[in-house]
Amino acid sequence: MCELERKLRIVVKVGTSSLTRVDGSRNLRNMELLARVLSDLKGMGHEIILVSSGAIGMGAGKLGMTARPSQLRMKQAAAAVGQCEMMHLYDKFFGEYGQTVAQVLLTDDDVKDPFRQAHLSGTFAALLGLGVIPVVNENDSVSAAEIETGDRKVLGDNDTLSAIVAGLCRADLLIILSDIDGLYDSDPRQNPDAKLIPRVTEIDESVYDMAGGVGSRWGTGGMVTKLEAARVANRLGIDMVLTNSNRMDALYDIAEGKDVGTRFVAAR
Repeated sequence: MCELERKLRIVVKVGTSSLTRVDGSRNLRNMELLARVLSDLKGMGHEIILVSSGAIGMGAGKLGMTARPSQLRMKQAAAAVGQCEMMHLYDKFFGEYGQTVAQVLLTDDDVKDPFRQAHLSGTFAALLGLGVIPVVNENDSVSAAEIETGDRKVLGDNDTLSAIVAGLCRADLLIILSDIDGLYDSDPRQNPDAKLIPRVTEIDESVYDMAGGVGSRWGTGGMVTKLEAARVANRLGIDMVLTNSNRMDALYDIAEGKDVGTRFVAAR
C-alpha cells in the first residue's frame, strides 16, 4: 500500500500560541480551521487524537488577566475555567463537521502507573473504535507537573504528553503544531539566514544546540521540549513532524508523507 493510501492513527498536538492571541483572547479562526481539517482527515479514513494546550491561557483571557498568572493556585483556577471554555468550543466546531469529541484529562501519575496505562490504552481504543476524536490535556487543576517544576514530573509539558499519548494509542504519527515552521540550524527570529532542517534521523547534542528558549508568554514550551517529545516518540518507533500552525492545510501533505516542516524519523 502506498503512503497516499495508508490510513494512519495520528496524534496532533496544538499549542497555546495557536489557540490564543497575544492578548490572551481566543483565536476562534484557528480553532475552527483545526476542527475542519482534522474532521476532513478523519473522513478520509485516518484516526485522530488531539492533544490541546491552552487551558490556562484561555482561562486567563476569559478572566480578564493581562498575562499568565504566576501563583500556582491562580494558574489552576485559570485552567479550570479555560478547560471548560476550550471543550465547549471544540464540541461546537467539531460538531459542525459531524464529529463527536471526548475530553481526556491526565495527570503525572496516570502515565507512570502500568495499571492506569493499560486502562488509558483501552479507553483510547474504545473511543477511536466508536469514531470519537479524543481531546487530551493535562489536568492542571489537580496536577502541577506541567505548570510547576519538580524532580518527579514525567509529563513536564504537553509536547512530552503528546508523545506519551502517541505511545499509549499506538499511533503511526505525531504532529506538533507550533508557532515556528520547524527546527532551524539557528534561531530564525534572530538570524534571518537560518535554514530549516527538513529531516532529523538522530537527536544528538548538535541538534539540542540548535534549540532556543521558551516561546510565547501564554505558553510554557520551547524548542527543547519539542526535541524531548521527538526523542520519546522516536524511541517508540513513531515519526514526529514539527510544523507551523499557520499552515493547517499542510496536515494533508504530512498525512501523505510529504516533507513539511521538520520530520524526526524513528529508526525502523
